[in-house]
Amino acid sequence: MKKKEFEKMNKDELQIRLTDNIDALLNLRIQKALQQLEHPQKIRSMKREIAQIKTVIREYELRIRVDNK
Repeated sequence: MKKKEFEKMNKDELQIRLTDNIDALLNLRIQKALQQLEHPQKIRSMKREIAQIKTVIREYELRIRVDNK
């Protein structure tokens, strides 16, 4: 996903997406350890996506962004 798409989501949706991505990253790391991962760059992109989500969540906490419910 693009960062612009994360900015459109509210804080609850971002939290759900964050937990899903953390689980997916764990699965990718397990696949890498078992040498079953075909595209190792997926780990990098997943870590980047997690960081972008955490950034937007932190902006909500600092009230830089307003949650529009």
